[in-house]
Amino acid sequence: MYKIGWFSTGRGAGSRALLTTIHQSIARGEIRADLAFVFCNRERGQTPETDSFLDLVESFGIPLVCLSSGKFKQKVGAASIEVCRLDYDREAMKLLEGFDPDLCVLAGYMLVIGKEMCRRYNMVNLHPALPGGPAGTWREVIWQLIKEKAQETGAMMHLVTPELDKGPPVTYCRFPISGGSFDRYWKQIEGLSIDRVKSHQGESNLLFRLIREEGVKREQPLIAATIRAFSEGRVRIRDGKPVDAEGNMVGACSLTDEIEELLKKTRSA
Repeated sequence: MYKIGWFSTGRGAGSRALLTTIHQSIARGEIRADLAFVFCNRERGQTPETDSFLDLVESFGIPLVCLSSGKFKQKVGAASIEVCRLDYDREAMKLLEGFDPDLCVLAGYMLVIGKEMCRRYNMVNLHPALPGGPAGTWREVIWQLIKEKAQETGAMMHLVTPELDKGPPVTYCRFPISGGSFDRYWKQIEGLSIDRVKSHQGESNLLFRLIREEGVKREQPLIAATIRAFSEGRVRIRDGKPVDAEGNMVGACSLTDEIEELLKKTRSA
């Protein structure tokens, strides 16, 4: 059985929804794989949201491994986790010995992975932007899109490298953020600086919220479709690059049509 390792900080409802989607897809036989473990860089008692995530993992019967990056940083007397990233990753890899995942998925994992861990595991990361789009958290991405007055955005799964959000893209989907309701919300902030929108409305801004809502709809099916492609051998990783079943180098695969068709069926159900 193809084995998946799952990395998450478990910061909120989005993290729980992503894990639930994959767990259910596996249970229905849509993905022929097994969730070998969930690794979380927080421990119980640090935040209520992460506690809820850990409860979910245990309810699914998935082996859970926790190593608090915050507590580790304090233990070694480091000013930041970046200073002790190598030591933290090595400790994490010790705890994960014996699981031997075929693929590791980062879904809401808020740490940068170091070189040694990148060499140890084949890893892919969910990033809420198109290939070549803004880097950073989903919040930073959305504010950058608004600042640039972007007409479209998307989400991608890319190979993990020590450089944040710079690994080769494997799959992606795109969607417009203009037209329909978007135009009305763009008009509401017309002529305002991004700093003014952030300071006066913040994440309650309707354009910000709509971009996030449309992105979240697509993230779950994108992760599921990507894992399915790996588990079926249609995509593999060789020498840090995505290749097809025959070992040929492949570029990022657009799953836009597949995901939009799935969303149509969901809306009409």
